[in-house]
Amino acid sequence: MFQRILVANRGEIALRIIRACREMGIETVAVYSEGDRDAHYLSLANEAYCIGPASASDSYLNIKQIISAAEVGNVQAIHPGYGFLSENAHFAEVCRDCKIAFIGPPHEAMAKLGDKVTAREIAESANVHTVPGSDGLLTTEQEALETAERIGYPVLIKATAGGGGKGMRVARNDISLKAGVKQAAQEAEKAFKNAGVYLEKYIERPRHVEVQILADQHGNAVHLWERDCSLQRKHQKLVEESPAPNLPLAVRQDICKSAVRLVQTAGYYNAGTVEFLVDQDNQYYFIEVNARIQVEHPVTEQVTGIDLIKQQIRVAAGEELSLRQRDIECNGSAIEVRINAEDPDNDFRGSPGRITKLRLPGGPGVRFDSHVHEGYFVPPYYDSMIGKLIVHRESRAESIACMRRALDEFEIEGIKTTIPLLRKIFNHSAFSDFQVDTTFIERTWMS
Repeated sequence: MFQRILVANRGEIALRIIRACREMGIETVAVYSEGDRDAHYLSLANEAYCIGPASASDSYLNIKQIISAAEVGNVQAIHPGYGFLSENAHFAEVCRDCKIAFIGPPHEAMAKLGDKVTAREIAESANVHTVPGSDGLLTTEQEALETAERIGYPVLIKATAGGGGKGMRVARNDISLKAGVKQAAQEAEKAFKNAGVYLEKYIERPRHVEVQILADQHGNAVHLWERDCSLQRKHQKLVEESPAPNLPLAVRQDICKSAVRLVQTAGYYNAGTVEFLVDQDNQYYFIEVNARIQVEHPVTEQVTGIDLIKQQIRVAAGEELSLRQRDIECNGSAIEVRINAEDPDNDFRGSPGRITKLRLPGGPGVRFDSHVHEGYFVPPYYDSMIGKLIVHRESRAESIACMRRALDEFEIEGIKTTIPLLRKIFNHSAFSDFQVDTTFIERTWMS
């Protein structure tokens, strides 16, 4: 087992990793930018090093600086958290070349699954359903038109690299397809330095269901059941829950088994999430693999009782999974909401600034994962999420009631947050009855 780990991230996930390491008796080295110099969680690490200016490109994305901090800090491993360098195959390879363990998948598997076209090919070889689409990347406009004619409109133009909705366009006719391919390629080139795009059949009003997996370096792989992440705005998740409501048991079991087959075929180990779209007939289609720990991992931890961060560390250290599929149960219902420093009434404009008042909810079944505190200054340089509110109760109805109560107790002043929108969601009958899909937020409040 490792004695010392560098945490190559910031905020909530950095604190989460530091806490897990402390419980395992592992020392930690934190890194921070000038923008995070006063973050309280840094004091919980054994050492902390500044790695550059506030800009993420000069600090949290600066591989050279992070490796230098790892060498000075004399660590054996690096945990990248989520975002930043967590799915950067080159960074994982650099870690290996520097004889530093990367707490994540091998860079070869990450590179294959990070390319969505290659990931589709792996899924098909593992006999996992994929959305009908183009045979590889589009090379000409005519190829795009012929593919659209074959699979039928509407179609979804997707960038082969990256995520977060960048490089994605829906086309419903030839004219919008021609324009959309050019726009998606330009956006993908700017965001990911990779202009490759391909086509998929656009699934109207789908649900977004993902499966949490764990795999070790000895060929063992298990799933930790599924999460529903359909409540989104512009492809950014707002609410996640497990188990997925109204999903037939046979479909749940099949989708989870498919996820395990896929990662084993890809030679993948450590934690990861296999993501699917589920249509209105409960047919499911593979879309991508997130080769890292997810923001919403606490949902799975609550229903399974398994600490995913600790499992990641053990797998990276070469330990064999002690978990067996038959022993992993999904108990009760867990729901997570993301608290973002954004103004929902002003097109979700970011709301950096000082938190002048913070009163957190509590009581049975309530968990809040966050690094912020009263007096904390939310910087303008990074993702707007400031915390995750999670509830866990015996049934979904009880979880919804618990979340309503927790959101009502939550008091924060000095900045705008998404809490008012979340209160609306949890008081909407369509959510309670789970008559929702990935377009629900836009259709209900953004139109």
